[in-house]
Formats: sequence, C-alpha cells, structure tokens
Amino acid sequence: MNTVPLIEKTVHTVSSVMTTTLADRASSAMPNEWWWVVVWLAVGLAAIGALITALGLVLIYVERKIAGHFQCRLGPTRVGPFGLLQTLADTIKLMVKEDITPTEADQAMHLFAPFLALVATVLVLVVIPYSPILQIVDLNIGVLFVTAVSGYGVMGILIGGWSSNNKWSMIGAMRVGAQIISYEVSATLALLVVVLFSQTMSLAGIVESQAPGWWVWRAHGVGFLAFVIYVIAATAEINRTPFDIAEGESELTGGFHTEYSGLRFSFFFLSEFVNMFAVSALAATLFLGGWMPFHIGLSNSFNSIMDMIPTVVWFLGKTSFILFLIMWFRWTFPRLRVDQLMRLEWKILLPIGLVNLFAAAIVVLTRLFFFPGVS
Repeated sequence: MNTVPLIEKTVHTVSSVMTTTLADRASSAMPNEWWWVVVWLAVGLAAIGALITALGLVLIYVERKIAGHFQCRLGPTRVGPFGLLQTLADTIKLMVKEDITPTEADQAMHLFAPFLALVATVLVLVVIPYSPILQIVDLNIGVLFVTAVSGYGVMGILIGGWSSNNKWSMIGAMRVGAQIISYEVSATLALLVVVLFSQTMSLAGIVESQAPGWWVWRAHGVGFLAFVIYVIAATAEINRTPFDIAEGESELTGGFHTEYSGLRFSFFFLSEFVNMFAVSALAATLFLGGWMPFHIGLSNSFNSIMDMIPTVVWFLGKTSFILFLIMWFRWTFPRLRVDQLMRLEWKILLPIGLVNLFAAAIVVLTRLFFFPGVS
C-alpha cells in the first residue's frame, strides 16, 4: 500500500497549478498579452545566467578544495577568507588577459565555438525541475529534448578544434566526437529504463512518479544498474577524468582548446563545470527523486520530518552527492587510453545497458499484466 503524506499532496497540487510551460503560456496568451511571454522568457534566461555564474564560482572552488584534501593539502587559502575569493580573482585575470586568435585560424568559427559549447548546457538547465514550483519549461518530451540538445556541446568542441588550424587541437576535437557519440548510446539506454517505469518523458512527471520511492532502488535492481551506467557514461560525455583524452595535456598540449586564451578559454572552462552540474542534476532527477524528500514506508513521523526540509534543499543535496562522486573519480582513477575508453563503452557498458533495458521491459510488462495494482 502506498501512502502519500498530506504535505506531499499539497506540494503536488501547487506544482500542477504553478509549473506551466512557456509553450502553454504562449498558446493561451491573447494578442494583448504577448508581453507576458516576453517577461517570462527574460526572467527565465536571467535566472539561468545567474545560476551559471554562481555554479562557475562555487564548483571551481569546491573542486580545488576537494582535490587538495584528496592530495593531503589545503587547497586555496590566501585570497579571501579560506580562499573563497580565489576563483573570483582567477575570473578577473581571465577577463583582462589578451585574447589571441591564430593568424591562420577561421576567425568567425574560432570566436563562435566557445559560445556553442555553452548553449547545450543552458538548454538542459531550462527543463530541469529544481522544485515543484521552480522550473522554467516542463516539456512533455523532456527526456527526448535533453538527449537531442546534449549533442550541441560536442559541436562547439569540434568547431573549436577544427577552426584553430592546429593539429593538436584537431586531434583532441576528433577524440571528443568519437567519445561523446559512443557514450551517448549507453546514457540513452539508462534514461530509457526510467522512462519505462515512470511511463512519461516529462522530467517533472518522472519526479512525481517517484513519490512512493526513488527509481534507483524501487525499479527492482535494474534502476540501480541504470544509475551506475548513466553516471559512468555522463562522466565520459563531459570529458572528465578518467575520460579526458580530449585534452590529454601529456599528449596534446591542451587538446581542443590549445589555441584559446582569455575570455574564450574561460567559456570552455566554465562549460565543463556547468555540464558537470547538469548531468548531476539529471541523475538526481531521474534516479534519486529530484526534489522529492526521502520517505520510509508508513513511518509517518519520520516522513513528516523529511517533508519539513525544503524541496530545493533536497534537490541540491542529491545533486551535490553526484557532483562529489564525479570529482572523486577525477582524483582517484588514471586517464584511460583511447582503446581502453572505447572498449569500456562498446564491449562492456553497451551490452550491459541493452540487457538491463530488456530486463526493465520484462519487469514493467509483468507488473502491468500480472500485478496491475503493484507500483
């Protein structure tokens, strides 16, 4: 028997009233209400811009601190209290640095590539439900949308490597293309497991489907395996160690951004950290219940205490847990060779993902046809 506490019902009611999509507002707007769509879009873009700025400052500082403790040192300590202003100082340094473009580079594409690398992340952040009432756009094909737009990031890297007219940049860019296209397959298979169980592709709908329990443990084992596959594949997609062969400083100088400096380099640098937040937020949304609190069966007193914690705090806490895992990977595992990276995807992750998806389909069909009342 599944019981949903009264406060959770209230949250769902508020969500259904206040979380409407931009498309819904646009379609229902009268000719004299066009300004409402413009205001809604402007506020949403401003919020995403503020979020990206905050993420860049916070995540870079956090990673430096985590890396320091993993390596038995302190990390930033000098600029500001506890080194809090170190990232801000580095940002100012990058903004005032000379921005050099190679003479033989394609000037327009070289300028455009860093912005394109950041566009994909912005599009993903727009559809993520941060709380029942904090989501810019709730698409009924949210999972499909995320899978489609995530490819824009690799286009920015490919264009940046090609337009630099540098063989090291080009090799790094080609590595990125092969790597992201390969691991995108396993990541998509993991997402499909959640879609099968939740019976919806809306990200907000997927979160609400986890009211009785999170899919990472409620999906009869296949959910946990899909979660592991997604975290590994997502780490590879954002070019984080041990999958950072695209940069490969020991082999390719700086990889695809060898010829970038100043503000344009900072866009590539920022996109890596914002991408890390985006994939962590998606993992929390799809597998860990998103903004849903943690409940234990019929323990009403415990569940009531959990409901008192704000939903945004739940979402940020789960996302931070995934972020820590990805940072942990970087300072634990050595970089893979190209052949090892491809073998991991095509000979290990992909077969396991296909079998896991097939098993998930069997579980869902069994539940629907033989145990229709069981969730």
